[in-house]
Amino acid sequence: MRVIAGRLRGRALRAPRGRATRPTSDRVREALFSILGDVSGARVLDLYAGSGALGIEALSRGAAFAAFVESAPGALACIRHNLSVLELEDHCQVIAARVERGLRELRRFAPFDLVLCDPPWTLLSQATSALGIVAEVVSENATLAVEHPTKTELIQPSGFRPVDRRRWGDTAVSLFARTT
Repeated sequence: MRVIAGRLRGRALRAPRGRATRPTSDRVREALFSILGDVSGARVLDLYAGSGALGIEALSRGAAFAAFVESAPGALACIRHNLSVLELEDHCQVIAARVERGLRELRRFAPFDLVLCDPPWTLLSQATSALGIVAEVVSENATLAVEHPTKTELIQPSGFRPVDRRRWGDTAVSLFARTT
């Protein structure tokens, strides 16, 4: 797994081992960031961060800050390793917590302009309910991107409206805009 574009393009990323974590494929990451467009200066929130690849991709493409929320010890070790090797520690915060608790801690880093959410698909229903409090830590023009199985229709998170849905094989990404 590698950083797709930006100043860190081509740099290798470590991914957690095991079946619990399913990193976003390079193809989906590349397509997602093409859809999102310019993220320069954005404050990014990477929920269920896994390896941190989504938030790191945003930083590589010019995001000003990224917060990573993850609870699995192996994944946290990967995120910290990747951030250290890429010398990104000064531009981010790692929150070692379940998303529901981590969102409460994130208020001090808010507001976020872009929220990237790639939950384990077995936890998708829990993740959907946790997204209801995301609106509390985002800016007025925030975008929320949620990766999920193609066959799953997401419930619209409170405070957001759907704007797009794309799919690549068995993976889909639903995009939402903050409602004001």
